[in-house]
Formats: sequence, structure tokens, C-alpha cells
Amino acid sequence: MDLVNNYGSSDEEDHQETVGTMTKSSIQINATPDAGFDNNSVGIYTAPTATELTVNVPYDDMMRPVYGPENPHRDPRLATQNILTGHVEQQAISESDFRTQMRTFETYGFARDPSLGSNNLAGQTGQGVMGTGYVGNLAAAAELGGVSIYDSIPKAMRPNQGAKKKRMAKGDLSVVDGENAYKGPWAGYNDDKTLPVQAESEEQETAKEEQVETGKEEAAAATTTTTEGGEMALTAADKRKKMMEPGNEKSIFHGESEFDYLGRTYMAVPQDTDVNLLGEAGTQECFIPKRCIHTWAGHAKGVSAIRFLPKSAHLLLSAGMDNKIKIWDVYHNRDLLRTMIGHGKAVRDIAFSNDGRRFLSASYDRYVKLWDTETGQCIRSFSTGKVPYCVTFNPDEDKQNIFLAGCSDKKIVQFDANTGEITQEYDQHLGAVNTITFVDDNRRFITTSDDKTMRAWEYDIPVVIKYIAEPDMHSMPAVTLHPSNKWLACQSLDNQIVVYGARDRFRMNRKKRFAGHLIAGYACKPGFSPDGRFISSGDSNGNVWTWDWKTCRILKKFKAHDKVVMNTEWHPHETSKMATCSWDGLIKYWD
Repeated sequence: MDLVNNYGSSDEEDHQETVGTMTKSSIQINATPDAGFDNNSVGIYTAPTATELTVNVPYDDMMRPVYGPENPHRDPRLATQNILTGHVEQQAISESDFRTQMRTFETYGFARDPSLGSNNLAGQTGQGVMGTGYVGNLAAAAELGGVSIYDSIPKAMRPNQGAKKKRMAKGDLSVVDGENAYKGPWAGYNDDKTLPVQAESEEQETAKEEQVETGKEEAAAATTTTTEGGEMALTAADKRKKMMEPGNEKSIFHGESEFDYLGRTYMAVPQDTDVNLLGEAGTQECFIPKRCIHTWAGHAKGVSAIRFLPKSAHLLLSAGMDNKIKIWDVYHNRDLLRTMIGHGKAVRDIAFSNDGRRFLSASYDRYVKLWDTETGQCIRSFSTGKVPYCVTFNPDEDKQNIFLAGCSDKKIVQFDANTGEITQEYDQHLGAVNTITFVDDNRRFITTSDDKTMRAWEYDIPVVIKYIAEPDMHSMPAVTLHPSNKWLACQSLDNQIVVYGARDRFRMNRKKRFAGHLIAGYACKPGFSPDGRFISSGDSNGNVWTWDWKTCRILKKFKAHDKVVMNTEWHPHETSKMATCSWDGLIKYWD
């Protein structure tokens, strides 16, 4: 280039030197894309695969190229797939049209093609098969004119019209049996595959009865054994059935002697304790128990209920799911004193009389039995053929021979214990009766049922005087009367204890509600301290909860058992003693 620039003409003019310069271009090429690294602190970015925007992203930032390494093993075809096997497009079709075509396809076998982006021969959306606009059975679509499930079509063109069943001939009225026998309006269809039931003859019935009797005898012979003396030994089922029958009850005394050196039984109130067991209950100030001081273990299965002996409370009565009832000593050695055996199934409820000399037991074997507390003898058995869920004596002193039982047949049955007869029935409930509680100086009683209602009755009058049923009410399988006799604490199945008045109005006290525990459908019976300051209840996890009666605050929760705690009974003369029973088969005494 320098030679060209320095090249001169051939003329003899003065030689002028030419200086050559090269201009530098101002355009620069940058191969790195602008990915927005300069403002990472305030920049907003979205994932490349995102289909929705949750924030407002500027257009410039949204259109920036994707930066970062790519997966070399990713199939490029997966970029267009939104399901595992391919790509599904969303179609703009209403729910009503979709359901119409779906039901049309299920009924007739064809439907309109809902695909977008193409038109059929009639100009409608969706090309369909061979431009017809339909998918599925094209012959049926052409025959029926492409109707939908909601269009009316001629009766002759309806599918399965020719498949109508035809009845068989009625037969001849004079023919009783055999061919052409009279069937009348009971004649079947020609293509009916079921055979008519033939009446058995007398010979066949007699043979079948003999066969059944023979089978029973063989089964009885197979399930019985012979003793050395040649007598037939009963099986376990026969023993249980025999025990359920009245008159086969028995009692076992577990102590060394039933009488002491003065000829007194365990019914005598001990005088060598530091507590006045004959004083008035509730006069002492009560406190919440803190530790377990004794455990009674004797039931083979769970314990469903416990009751202290009225007035003195020096004995404890327990009902077990092992069909047994036991009496325990609360003071001295706290031993097992007596076991009553007489029920064939689990015992659900027990109730003492006012003096504690007798008690009732209700069992799933459909019997209510009256027992003598001192001797353990069964005095009388009562049964209506239904399962008694709850039982209680009339608290009046002159009516200690009357008791009420709530049964599974929705009735409350009133018995006379002296005669064994039913004297009254209360049958207004719509479900099994769970509890019976006497209130208002024993002139009335309150019942709760599985029908989620509470009803108040006048004693000996089978008419409801108060009907309580609210939409938010649940079944209340356990009820306890406050020591002041003014309130009822009801364990509701929505995991709370609700309170109702026990006077004339029987209204719910909305200000008192005790919650926090989980009963999970169990009939956990609430308990009150003798002075009425505390209310307690077990739960399904084996815990015991204690609330303050006035403030409804949770005061204490402690682990008492391994399974559900069914009962918490406060000792009426002690300041802080409580007995609890559970389905783990244990009874614990707390102080």
C-alpha cells in the first residue's frame, strides 16, 4: 500500500508526498448475550418452563435469553410435552357441552368432534372422521341424524327397541302342574334364565328336618367330652350360657375371713383412719391429685365403671369387660375382697342403692341383676330382651325398690325390684338411651340418647316435659350431676363437656364449656371434686384432665393409663384423692 501511495506521475511537476492513513471503525462486536447480571439485586426472573406469572415482570426482562448450562442428556422432544406420553391441548368447551357429548357417546356410541383448528363439511368446528364432524360409530350417527342425548328421536329409531322381553304364556287355569300349567301374572320371560322355585313336598320337608336334627346331635356329640364318672362335661360356650341363666350366679370371697373378731364384715365403716368417713361430703377444701399411691389389678380385661360405696366410701365397686364385678378395699391393705360372677358378657354399668347394701349391674348379656353387697348373692335378675346401657335407683328413701334402665330399644324401663315386674315405660327417644340422671329433688329425671337429644321427664309419667335438640348438638353418652345439684356436666362427642341447668328450665350454660381433651367417641364419665371446685375427665389417650369449675381453665393434665380412661371418681371425704379406671384393666388411686 505504501508503494501505491508513493507512486508519482511522469510529469516534471514538483513531487508532492502523499500520506496514507487508516480510519478505525466505531462498531464493536460482543458475542456475550445481555442476561441481566448487572442488576441481580433488583431483577425479576421467571423459569423458562413457567406458564403463569405471579408477579409483574417487565417485558425486557421477560424476553431476555435463557442463560445457564443445558442438560446434555435431555431429549429435545420433551420440551413440547406436557404429559408423559405427549402434548395435550386445552379446548375452549363449556362444561355443559362436554357432559352432553360424553353422555351421548356413552348412550349412542358417537359424539361431535370437539377439536379446534379445522372445520367439517357442514362448516362446524371439528373435522371428525372423514369430514363428518363426528367420532365413534358413524353409522349410528348417520342413522339417528347426529342427535344428542337430550334430543327426541322417533320411537322406531331408538336403540335396543327390538330387544323387548316377551312374557311366557299364562297357561291353562285348569292345569295345576306340568306342561301348560297355569302361571297367571307370575309368568316369567321367554329368555329368563332363572328357574321358578318349586314348593317342597311334605316328604322332602320331613327329610330335611330329620337331617337338621341329626346334624345338631352330631355337633353336640363332637363338642362335648365325657368325664371319668361317665357324665358329660360342658363346653366353654355352654358354661357361659348356663351362667347367664338366673340362679347360676356365684360369689368368691378373697380374704382370710368374712368376719373380724367382733363379727363385723367389710361393710363396717373403719374407725381407725384419720378421716371422718361418716361426716358430710364436700365440707373439706379439695386439691388436685399429683401422684399414684396404689394400683388395683384384678380384671382380665378393661374396666368400664367404678363406684365408691355411698356415704363412707371405704369400698370401691368395679365392673369389668371380663364379665365380673369386684369389690376392693380402699383403706388398710387395699385388697380385693369379693368377686361376683354371673354375667355372660361385659358389664356396662353399675349403681349402688342409697345405703350401699345392694347394687345393680347392667350387662351386654341383656340382663340387669340385683346383688347383695355384703354376701355377694344375686337377689334377682331382670330382662326385657334388650341390652341395658344404663341403670340407676330412684334416690328417694321410700322408693329404693324402684330402678330405671335405659335400653337399646330406645326405651327407659321402670322396674320394681321387689316383684320383678315392669311398672312403667318411657318410649319417646329415637335412639338407644345412654344415661339417666335424677334432678329437681328426684321429682324429674334427665335422659340422653344416641338420637342427639336430651329429654326431661316427670317421674312415673311417660310424657316428655322438656325436649332439647339443637343443630349443633352431639350425642352425650356420659352425664354427671354437680355436688350442688344445680348443674349437669355432659360429655359431648365433639370433645367438650357442656353444662345444662338441673332446675326447671334445663337450659344450656353457654359460659361454661370445658374443652381440650380428645375422647374419640368413648363414654368418658366426668367427675367432680366433693366441694365442686374442680371437674375432671379422662380421654382416649389415657390422660386425666382437670378444669376449674368457675373459670373453665385447664389446671392440670397427667398421664394416668395406657388406654382410654373411662371414669374419674373423687373420694367424697378426702381432700385430694381420686380413683380412675381404664380399658387397660387397671384401677389407680391418686393423691
